[in-house]
Amino acid sequence: MTADIIVCGLGPAGRALAHRCLAHGMSVTAVDPLPDRRWSATYAGWYDELPRWLDPQVVAATVDRPAAWGTRMHRLDRTYVVFDSERLRDSLNLDGARISADRVVEIRHNTVTLASGTIYTANRVIDARGIARSPALAEQTAYGVVVQRDTEIEPLFMDWRPDNGAEPGAPPSFLYAVPLGARTVLLEETCLAGRPALGTAVLRDRLHHRLRARGIELTGTEPIERVRFPVQGGRPGRRGFGAAGGFTHPATGYSVTAALAAADTVALGATAWSMRARAVHALRAAGLRALLALPPADIAVFFDAFFTMPPELQRAYLSGRTDFGGTVAAMRTLFAALPTPLRRRVATATLGIPIRARIRMGSSMME
Repeated sequence: MTADIIVCGLGPAGRALAHRCLAHGMSVTAVDPLPDRRWSATYAGWYDELPRWLDPQVVAATVDRPAAWGTRMHRLDRTYVVFDSERLRDSLNLDGARISADRVVEIRHNTVTLASGTIYTANRVIDARGIARSPALAEQTAYGVVVQRDTEIEPLFMDWRPDNGAEPGAPPSFLYAVPLGARTVLLEETCLAGRPALGTAVLRDRLHHRLRARGIELTGTEPIERVRFPVQGGRPGRRGFGAAGGFTHPATGYSVTAALAAADTVALGATAWSMRARAVHALRAAGLRALLALPPADIAVFFDAFFTMPPELQRAYLSGRTDFGGTVAAMRTLFAALPTPLRRRVATATLGIPIRARIRMGSSMME
């Protein structure tokens, strides 16, 4: 039997794509080793990125104008949403699809071979299995705890203040704090990107130190979240989707809302990778090179400059997958706002030019 489409991988991106293909009347085969597994990770994004077809009940919490700290506090003029992961999964129902609990071992043209030896064919095959870890790829890591909502801490998109006990000159990490609903809050120490990234044991110690410094005591019984995934390595094109298809934003690690927004486009056979989208992807990759090259002491200064930009430029860089002009304007404005000593380092790293200096300046996020 030949289906209209085979979707390999049923994480948020793959499941969203399969769901939208079914909504458009297509025959769908979906393959995943554990298709019924629950989603325990925390997914979040910007409200203005959500597609109209998404059930609003999947949003567990909404934060208007979240705070961000570099060396000082900023208010982000956007609405941030945190998903109820189980509701999100359940809303992307796959009724009518042929689902195979198996592992893909080969994708070739319109054919998929499974570990069991089963072979499926379809008019299209989409790989949504994510990205395999590799020492060559920069990763994001995090360690978080879930506490009661009465904890006196406001929602924080990023907080780079140096009260987490890290040694001077060590790769920095930030505090991410978001409500998970009416009763609980996730407090998470995050390494934005690193090659290698900080280990979760280091992040755990930093989180505990930071929370103690702010008068927040843990009981040791709090639910824990550990995060580790590559922020680069996906290949833009028609055969991949989600992280595997290059949807991960290399400077934030976000990919879920971008995949949700593009699911209809890809389901209908159009490309999510116009020339503008490919150009934006290349610019963001260059931005990651600059971020990885920053000395530790300059990270907070860098984000002060970023969050001082007009909201429309922040949005263009964080969310505008096809906004080439806005992305260029954001990068140009950010560069102009940086202190002069930082500009050469950012420029050479963005262009991929090795930095030559008498004194070696350690990178903030990578060796």
